[in-house]
Amino acid sequence: MKESGIHVLLAPEQLGQLWGIPLTNTLLTSWIVIALLISIALLVGRKLQLTPGKLQTFLEMLVSFVYDYITETLESRTWARRMFPLLMTIFLFIAVSNLLEFTPGIGSIGIFHGDEFLPLFRSVNTDLNVTLALAIIAVFTIEIAGIVAVGFFRYAGKFLNFSSPLNFVVGIIELVSELSRFVSFSFRLFGNIFAGEVLLAVAAFFVPYVLPVPLMSFELFIGVVQAAVFALLTLFFIKLAIAEPHGSH
Repeated sequence: MKESGIHVLLAPEQLGQLWGIPLTNTLLTSWIVIALLISIALLVGRKLQLTPGKLQTFLEMLVSFVYDYITETLESRTWARRMFPLLMTIFLFIAVSNLLEFTPGIGSIGIFHGDEFLPLFRSVNTDLNVTLALAIIAVFTIEIAGIVAVGFFRYAGKFLNFSSPLNFVVGIIELVSELSRFVSFSFRLFGNIFAGEVLLAVAAFFVPYVLPVPLMSFELFIGVVQAAVFALLTLFFIKLAIAEPHGSH
């Protein structure tokens, strides 16, 4: 006799292998997100006009607002031009992945492997591998930006400062803080999205047809907020990285 109840899996389900690489349902969903973003970009790009319509005007205003905000934050149009594509890509990928979580079929369409049901699609950011990969991209971008802006040795001097015992301790603390960003970036996003998925599963089990609807609306909002938080934190840390080290003057 099968037990009915709430089944929550921390790791994504593996559907098979592709060229020796594990093929998980979150990986499959991430390919859909990427294909969706590319399709929208091509569709919007083909319909650009010199005399924009209402939709194009709105999109141009939105892009200009974000670009100007990045420029104001980094205090450099050159750095804004370099970082704008990455920051927008991070935001759009995370936001669309989170919004796609509530698309019909995500988590409900699947195959049976014996008595076990394997969903073909699962919310991308409930996979710690995905959020960790995003964190690695963000952190490496931050560090490389700092090295390019102030030079390798001056940037390394922020963490390895032998001018005094106090400065050495402060530098080590900053180094630990830099490394901890891998954890904070990845677990913040993973924890919020995975917790929301679990909350919806619990609500659907105990109070079906009533409670899940307002919770879904709230989770949609949280999904966009988490995308904005990830992109904004990356932006602010880039700002700190490209700034002149303390005591450089």
